Amino acid sequence: MYTVPKLTDYSAAALDKAVAELLGALEAEIKALTADSDLRSFRDRWLARKNGVLAQVNELWLKPAPKDAKKLVGARVNQLREVVQPQVERLSLYDLVDSRKPGLDRLREEDWKQRRQSVLELRWAAERLDITLPGVRRPLGAQHPVIRTMNEIVAVFRNLGYSVSEGPEIESDYYNFESLNFPPHHPARDMQDTLFIGGQESKALRERLLLRTHTSPVQIRTMEKMKPPLRIVIPGKVHRNDPPDASHSPMFHQIEGLAVDTNITFGDLKGTLDHAMKALFGSRVKTRFRPSFFPFTEPSAEMMVSCFICGGSGKRGSEPCRPCKTTGWIEILGCGMVDPNVFEFVKHNGYDSKKVSGFAFGMGADRIAILKYGVDDIQLFFQGDVRFLEQFR
Repeated sequence: MYTVPKLTDYSAAALDKAVAELLGALEAEIKALTADSDLRSFRDRWLARKNGVLAQVNELWLKPAPKDAKKLVGARVNQLREVVQPQVERLSLYDLVDSRKPGLDRLREEDWKQRRQSVLELRWAAERLDITLPGVRRPLGAQHPVIRTMNEIVAVFRNLGYSVSEGPEIESDYYNFESLNFPPHHPARDMQDTLFIGGQESKALRERLLLRTHTSPVQIRTMEKMKPPLRIVIPGKVHRNDPPDASHSPMFHQIEGLAVDTNITFGDLKGTLDHAMKALFGSRVKTRFRPSFFPFTEPSAEMMVSCFICGGSGKRGSEPCRPCKTTGWIEILGCGMVDPNVFEFVKHNGYDSKKVSGFAFGMGADRIAILKYGVDDIQLFFQGDVRFLEQFR
């Protein structure tokens, strides 16, 4: 009858030999079993927690193994457990059919031989599987198209010397509106446009919490901490009370930028954004600006780029170009010179509007990803459908 030997040699060859001897002993014992054998004793001999063969392997091989051999021995012990345990347990199940239990007949000898053979075949199949080989590799994922787009935009501005700033998604009214020159009666403060946290009626207006509607609060928070000159780009999630449809979502992504220094002009703004758009969409892309209004910039503008899908022609072959609505131009972001009223909130930290100036800009990363990848429904970005996301590997 097999007894687990103590090991003095922990080399791979010696371990393989010891494993082979143990498995050979198991096979011999299985072949010696008959329908009249006491299968429960057989199971206990191999699987008993205290003195079973597998327990002795753990005690006599793994525990006394030198530190540098632990990993190798542990692999062999696990290999034995994965091979021995299912074979012994499968045979032991047949002990439930016992003549000592009323109403049951002992297995016929030919049935027993057939089932015992299936267990031996299981062992042979296990021996053909070398568990030391590398396993099946799990497929690697890829960046979400929106995250990939955000990273590309951020990389462009990092190359221009901008640093990345981030801030909380739950903001106060002060940082989200007041310090950005939104007057108290501005419609953006209405709950129909902004998602406010409930139960704050007793708080002062500037202290009430909400889900930020843009990443602009990070501009104020950063200027409170850092003195000019300043150049930052701000990626992040924002929230607005918009019902979801093909072009709207209550949660989406923005990237904003802020540059503050002495003698910054609108020409600096135009040159910076023109370079960024060419880096993102190709050197042939043209840019143009048209007047607009934002509470925190003055003057303000919307920047458009020539359609990088149809090349500015407004047509895709004989069909009209839908992304640019046949105009040959796509509105891509809002921008402008920082309003002096905004600097008043951080004047104590060196932002005197008589000494410094700056520009700011903001764009929707989801919108740019839609244009870049030809997606016709923004909801596809947030539904988590693997079939859709696998296209962007």
